Amino acid sequence: MGGGSAMDAGKIMWVLYEHPEADFMDMAMRFIDIRKRVYTFPTMGEKAYFVAVPTSSGTGSEVTPFAVITDQNTGVKYPLADYQLLPKMAIVDTDNMMSQPKGLTSASGLDVLVHALEAYASVMATDFTDGLALRAIQNIFTYLPACYDNGLNEAVARENMANASTMAGMAFANAFLGVNHSLAHKLGAFHHIPHGIANALVLTDVMRYNAAEVPTKMGTFPQYQYPKTLARYAEIGRFVGLTGKDDNEVFEKLLEKLEELKKIIEIKPTIKDYNVDEKYFLETLDEMSEQAFNDQCTGANPRYPLIAELKEIYLKAYYGK
Repeated sequence: MGGGSAMDAGKIMWVLYEHPEADFMDMAMRFIDIRKRVYTFPTMGEKAYFVAVPTSSGTGSEVTPFAVITDQNTGVKYPLADYQLLPKMAIVDTDNMMSQPKGLTSASGLDVLVHALEAYASVMATDFTDGLALRAIQNIFTYLPACYDNGLNEAVARENMANASTMAGMAFANAFLGVNHSLAHKLGAFHHIPHGIANALVLTDVMRYNAAEVPTKMGTFPQYQYPKTLARYAEIGRFVGLTGKDDNEVFEKLLEKLEELKKIIEIKPTIKDYNVDEKYFLETLDEMSEQAFNDQCTGANPRYPLIAELKEIYLKAYYGK
């Protein structure tokens, strides 16, 4: 098994160290709702005290109950979710992140941004997760370009990106994510695109999809009364200083700001630009879309997707607009 990140792999090694009898495929089984899982995760922390030290900013895995593991034989990515996977202590030290290369800085920075955006739009968002998500987003817009351009000499920017990563991790550890990550997991598994870049490639298409005022199906959770994602995205836009005559205008400006950030840190516009063969992409499209629908991140998305709708997002992200 290969990890979605070194820390994710470390979480699984921790599980198998404490519980060598545990069956990974039982942990990775599908279930419709994270709150109604069938598998009882083994109790952790009885043999080892799990201290997580991130070296990138990053996945936020040091403060989350999640891990993403890739089956190297099949290429399938399995997101695992259980609070037993939550580290007992996190040591977030910017000195460990100063030498991140540009590629890792841009990919991990966009991953952090999507963590915060999805946590804020989630059907399970709360006042507690909202504050963490908004501050993380603000930090990313402010400090990620400096980290990318001159990271070895930007200690303050690196520190604020480290804070953003951990805050976004705390936000989505409680509010969860959405279809942006579902799509990115499969895009990375099938076509070997780094996870943060995969998130970036579908980001604005997913946001337009989520912002529909009359979705085919809306997300379901007791505290989520009605579709309100457009207003939520507009709140993010206003928090980072954007203005407009209504929510739609602020939302469009937020999308423009996101695309501008992607250009600054040299994220290419489309999936096709990452040398993903068109024939192979189309051959795998149905399987990717079905697996994305079944991904554990899908359940908290504010708009519950049809497989055909996920397929359409992939196509838009491949060819561009």
